[in-house]
Amino acid sequence: MTRLLRITLLSLLIIAGLLAALIYSLTWRPADKETLPVSCVAPRAPTLLPGQALKVMTWNVQYLAGKNYVFWYDTPDGSGPDDRPTVEDMAFSLDEVARVIRDEQPDILLLQEVDEGAKPSHYQDQLALLQERLVDLYPCSAQAFDWKADFVPSLHIFGSVGRKLATLSRYQIEHAERLQLPAAETNFISRQFQPKPALLLTYLPLSDGGQLAVLNTRLDGGAPGRSAAQQQVQATAKLLDKFEGRGTPWLIGGDFNLLPLGQYLRLDAAKRGQYAPDSELHLLWDKYPMIPRNSESSGIDREKWLTHFPNDPSLDGPDRTLDYLFYSPRIKRVEAKVRQEDTLRISNHLPVIARFLLPAAQ
Repeated sequence: MTRLLRITLLSLLIIAGLLAALIYSLTWRPADKETLPVSCVAPRAPTLLPGQALKVMTWNVQYLAGKNYVFWYDTPDGSGPDDRPTVEDMAFSLDEVARVIRDEQPDILLLQEVDEGAKPSHYQDQLALLQERLVDLYPCSAQAFDWKADFVPSLHIFGSVGRKLATLSRYQIEHAERLQLPAAETNFISRQFQPKPALLLTYLPLSDGGQLAVLNTRLDGGAPGRSAAQQQVQATAKLLDKFEGRGTPWLIGGDFNLLPLGQYLRLDAAKRGQYAPDSELHLLWDKYPMIPRNSESSGIDREKWLTHFPNDPSLDGPDRTLDYLFYSPRIKRVEAKVRQEDTLRISNHLPVIARFLLPAAQ
């Protein structure tokens, strides 16, 4: 009996070791801070000038999936009927995303949920597909994964995932980093397969020797108590405070997955579950200017500032604001908008666009 017990325990240890090795080989463990390659296809992209105007757009393109689906993750109980979009719908979304970008022609473009090598998006390299259509506009770019695994054992995926943040620039980028944000607390095995939210930080040189820091992100979207949204916002605020302390102008855009002041109670009670009544985003808006402002996103014209159109058959339009631009008080806002009129069928998020004036030379 003792010999049998020993053999059983040894077998279990071997199986556990093999399972751990398999999980390790299939998943991704990024460092807290990584230097990223910067791609500039033009011989010499222009350099930013102090005091110049700068147009910025942030857009979560939902891996080009479009709006013809209710995906499994779109429902609170994971019962959405769709697992992935068709290639045809993704081709339509690709053309539409490129059309809107070409029409707006922002100087800096911040994209979230751009897929590469993922089974749900038919293993496309979506950034490469977009760049083929935009190469004349954006010579410089940087990218960072925030979800990556060779295999995810979910029945809805059962294959690879690869999802990125991408920053495209008309102007020179001299350095890029991926900065890991706190991840949601969960069991050790599940944590290996889950998204790993991050900041994609790029530095754009100024002609006077200074720099503009541009950050791109997509924060956790889990329910309060099951996400790390508070810690992620705190980590982001700490970094922005450092830039302010150094006198470095900065701006950040992305899908923050958090509500502005006043929108929580405007949502149907059944749709509030993933949000806190007191938005964690106040840690940023208490200190720094935000687009849209709370007075815009919860004011009389609030419908103009809604940025999220859930994949929910009961809705016929956007019902909340989740996407924002924050910027240094040294930078001046000139104008801003959410482009809604022709983007409602492209993604479940709408592009936020703003024009700024950079600080003048000292």
